[in-house]
Amino acid sequence: MTLLSFMGTEGKSQSKVKMAKNAPVFSNFIYEGKDQVYINNPLKEGEFYNPILQGAYPDPAITRKGDDYYMVHSSFAMFPGVPIFHSKDLVNWTQIGHVLDRVSQLDVHDTRISAGVYAPDIEYNPNNDTFYMITTAFAGGLGNIVVKTKDPLQGWSDPVKLKFDGIDPSLFFDDNGKAYVVHNDAPDKGTELYEGHRVIKVWEYDLEKDQVIAGTDKIIVNGGVDLEKKPIWIEAPHIYKKNGRYYLMCAEGGTGGNHSEVVFVSDNAKGPYTPAPNNPILSQRHLNPNRENKVDWAGHADLVEGPDGKHYGVFLAIRPNEKGRVNIGRETFILPVDWSGEFPVFVNGLVPMEPKLKTPEGVANKTGKEGYFPNGNFTFTDRFTSDKLDHRWIGLRGPREAFVASTKKGLKINPFPVNIKELKPTSTLFHRQQHNNFSYTTTLEYKPASEKDLAGIVALQSEAFNYVFGVTRKGKDFYIVLQRTEKGQSEIIASSKIDFKKPIRLQVEADGDNYKFNYATNGTDFVNLGGTVSGDILSTNVAGGFTGTLLGLYATSANDAHPQ
Repeated sequence: MTLLSFMGTEGKSQSKVKMAKNAPVFSNFIYEGKDQVYINNPLKEGEFYNPILQGAYPDPAITRKGDDYYMVHSSFAMFPGVPIFHSKDLVNWTQIGHVLDRVSQLDVHDTRISAGVYAPDIEYNPNNDTFYMITTAFAGGLGNIVVKTKDPLQGWSDPVKLKFDGIDPSLFFDDNGKAYVVHNDAPDKGTELYEGHRVIKVWEYDLEKDQVIAGTDKIIVNGGVDLEKKPIWIEAPHIYKKNGRYYLMCAEGGTGGNHSEVVFVSDNAKGPYTPAPNNPILSQRHLNPNRENKVDWAGHADLVEGPDGKHYGVFLAIRPNEKGRVNIGRETFILPVDWSGEFPVFVNGLVPMEPKLKTPEGVANKTGKEGYFPNGNFTFTDRFTSDKLDHRWIGLRGPREAFVASTKKGLKINPFPVNIKELKPTSTLFHRQQHNNFSYTTTLEYKPASEKDLAGIVALQSEAFNYVFGVTRKGKDFYIVLQRTEKGQSEIIASSKIDFKKPIRLQVEADGDNYKFNYATNGTDFVNLGGTVSGDILSTNVAGGFTGTLLGLYATSANDAHPQ
């Protein structure tokens, strides 16, 4: 057996995993997307698909150094945290790793899936040639933190805890060398006017001490664009400078159906800021709810100058299924931004979004090729023969290195005595659901020793809302079982005794809200277990929270999905 050597970005080899004798081996993994929108809208020369990152990659923030672009996203209790992507052209993206890839940087071992890391911002400071990532960590007693690096490919520092409350911090580096932090916060005590009333604060930032300067904080937006209309959740602020003036862009309306992006202007980084007369500059909230190829919840944006000298904005939005449910989660979209006038405006950001965009002039679409991240309908195959896991594979609350090892037969997962419903690190390797219509298939070689042992697939929106589909034991017999958990309460949908002499093929497939769990004991002829089940519990609408569905290769020695 050769252990996956998984090198952290600092180049430190991880400790070896002591495997259980009957640890399951997963191999021949295939994820295939089959969305009708991409079949109906094939790409032509000079076009690319929107979203640029499918699946739960929410809250994008972007920065540029020369012709290199870097983009980061929220990861909540997923580990490693804060996925980071690189591009030369805003069309073709490569995941280069995660910003928070060590336990010393991120402690989410006992948090709910939608706690952890929220709304990161990434900024390059040309004044000291340094990249900064600032974020809020609802775990491990961290709060607001900043990490930094000279080169995002070489890893990031341990976090510095920042001395302010609130969420969604971002940094702004002025061309005179000064630095500022802006963030969402509660109004001053006793001044809250309604539920959802928030403010935007600015602080001066000491670059030598990596800390806000005490006493410099100032409220620059109270409530939102128009306080009389009781706007909610002004958040995710970013400051930009253009033609000597300062522009503050924020999300407003909450991250659901009323989400939008608004902008303000000032002659001073610390305000006062005046809202633009044409707000919002991005939203899908006022459109026909029955529109085709619906994209919704657009907001939480960040701006950057593109390779063609024009501006672009990345933002989150969702693609609901046919029942209006959000199973994929919040995804990363991009639109050109017209900043020829006083204020930036997202081009076609207030009309129904199209599934395709024109590439910037001179840019070829290579997504899915040459190592670039795929979008549209694609197939991702992993035989787990590499000495390093693809960055798409993530853990929950703890490092992947703690429970995986490579063998000649495939990926071995050491089962923790932890159930998927517990608020602990799980021995589960996750891949995001990236389409409303998809199949997710793997081969499992496994002999459970008792009813406490189970290995298979989990489809998970959270610890309280999920499906478990796997192989376990009852007496001397092997069983395949399907368990549904809603609000933390589990029920067995179906179970079946199986002849388990050979490796078993497991599959979950979805057609919008309709999910099916299938198995094949001969490797080819799939048998359905439990009929068609609803994907309702795998949606944000039912489960709540901020993530999308995670599809996992799951092993446990604390199984409670017992055959009937």
